[in-house]
Amino acid sequence: MSSGNDCQPQTLTKPALGEREAAELVDRVFGLKVSWIRSLPSYDDQNFHVRVSAEDADEYVLKITNSEDSQEPDLIEAQTQAMMFLSAEGFPSATPYLTIDGNIMSLESGGTRPGSKKYMVRLLTYLPGTPVAKITTNAQILYEIGRLAATMDKVLSEKFQHPSVKSLHRGQFIWNLANVPLLDQYIYALDQNKYRAVVEQVIEQFKGKVIPKLSSFRACINHGDLNDHNILVDSSSASLENPQYRVSGILDFSDMSYGYYVFEVAIAIMYMMIESPDPLRVGGHVLAGFESVLPLTAEERGALFLLVSGRFAQSLVIAAHTALLYPENKEYLTITAKTGWKHLMTMFEVGQEAVEKTWFETAQAYTCHAPT
Repeated sequence: MSSGNDCQPQTLTKPALGEREAAELVDRVFGLKVSWIRSLPSYDDQNFHVRVSAEDADEYVLKITNSEDSQEPDLIEAQTQAMMFLSAEGFPSATPYLTIDGNIMSLESGGTRPGSKKYMVRLLTYLPGTPVAKITTNAQILYEIGRLAATMDKVLSEKFQHPSVKSLHRGQFIWNLANVPLLDQYIYALDQNKYRAVVEQVIEQFKGKVIPKLSSFRACINHGDLNDHNILVDSSSASLENPQYRVSGILDFSDMSYGYYVFEVAIAIMYMMIESPDPLRVGGHVLAGFESVLPLTAEERGALFLLVSGRFAQSLVIAAHTALLYPENKEYLTITAKTGWKHLMTMFEVGQEAVEKTWFETAQAYTCHAPT
């Protein structure tokens, strides 16, 4: 759910190509004839599900990056190279189909009029599966998602090398968890609704209790957006009562940046809470999976409650801000808000000590009993 690489209020940069224009783009840039195309929901980029006229009916996602991020080709290069690297390492990540010129992306005009904005265009392999948002999560898949988050960050941080990787140092990137204090300039979008006071409390506590401790956290490269729409799963068992899932796809690397291992597990916990009927218990299962690869330090565990709260605040405030810019896309932009506000309020009503007790005791149980 990228929102640009700058902390200034976002401008209208989202592409708005029609299906016919998108199909012509695939033909001209990638040399493929489209047999079927459909628009996909998106935040501030534009995505199309594409089938091409080939014997095996290959499927792709045409990704048209917003005009603001398109001005940073090194950043998009780093994200795409990371996807290719992860795929080669055995992770279910998309890979790019090369342009006619043999490149992984191409800067294209969004129209024929003079001064039309330019957008970076990629054609990525289509990954099968069901978004986590559309299943009833169980302890098994929550554990697997936690484990995936840790394994992916660890592999990226220890083995991924490319000249463009330096572009992932995105100091003022609004979606980096370290930048929760930047929400001060967007909070106007909440107007004076009943939740604003809680968000202001999160921001102030974050400034006082998390920011001073950042230097004690272990640094890494974060995917940064392991939300319930960016993780695809399929079922590996026929049991309807107790389905066993595996992750079949990891989507949307546009929020990648240098951060900290504890950021990734906090982000995953927050998004896995969204659709859960028992949201406060979710964190323990995700944490157990994460800590099976990378046990958190005492300082990192101590910050987890405010990091999860901080991500709720980021998602809810930026969604409200962006919905003012794109009212026609409000339903998609405010998906998280449908239950997110309720979960954030519940966390603060229950209190940090009780929430952490639930998380840590649930995670501790896994040291005695491996997940089924």
